[in-house]
Amino acid sequence: MPQREILIPKSDLGPNALAKEKKKMKRIVSLITVVTLIVCALTGCGAGKETVATDGSTSMNKVIGALGEAFEAENGITVTYNATGSGAGIQAVQEGRCDIGLSSRDLKDEEKANGLEGTVLAFDGIAIIVNPENPVSDLDVETIAKIYTGEISNWKEVGGNDAEIVLIGREAGSGTRDGFESITDTEDKCKYRQELTSTGDVITTVAGNPAAVGYASLASVKDTVKALKVDGVTPSEETIKDGSYVVQRPFVLVTKKDATLSESASKFFDYITSAEANDIISGAGVVPAN
Repeated sequence: MPQREILIPKSDLGPNALAKEKKKMKRIVSLITVVTLIVCALTGCGAGKETVATDGSTSMNKVIGALGEAFEAENGITVTYNATGSGAGIQAVQEGRCDIGLSSRDLKDEEKANGLEGTVLAFDGIAIIVNPENPVSDLDVETIAKIYTGEISNWKEVGGNDAEIVLIGREAGSGTRDGFESITDTEDKCKYRQELTSTGDVITTVAGNPAAVGYASLASVKDTVKALKVDGVTPSEETIKDGSYVVQRPFVLVTKKDATLSESASKFFDYITSAEANDIISGAGVVPAN
């Protein structure tokens, strides 16, 4: 069988023309790269996007989330939130790991002595919560203290069912726990069955146990649990504002005295402590301090 000749196509361009074409393509690629970099710089894409880092109280999730979202929409600056608890948030500021710490308690004297300062953003009620099946609806502060210290251990002693009271609380370092124990004068005296690491966990646990009692930020309370009256007063924005609901605590922004906030963090701080933010703070279920 006769062999066929295989023809390999050749470029119509000579060596010089090919070299020129290659140089031309390199210039086009370089131009596209430069244009892409310019567009990214102008639109803020990539790692250069401005951010404000917050860290701390899990109870402040709702209010900081709402404020951060509104601020970002208006300024294009992202606000991050790390829910670690008040004590951890305060430590993060001290160590320079975040811009603004979030605490659901006042700063302690030793924390202030270490160069930290607190600015009250809002006031929040600490709701005493039980399972909706629990017939108890009103307790005074003294009775709440006796329940948490174990002096009262059965619901029938306060008008409830014949069932052992299951005490649910927060972990050591929690601002909610600190506020609750300070108000009820039960610090280091509570006989907790469970010490949980977030407000959400407390609510979920109480919702699932008819004999349980817990405490949680009023702003976070859902209809899966029942918030008790305290001394005949229902926890609400109005009763927190007028002081008649006594189980309440501050939401505090923590910063360093001797350190200047970044431009972005300073802008966020000024925004959330201004009257402009009050409607957002109220909408999150807490009472603005300003």
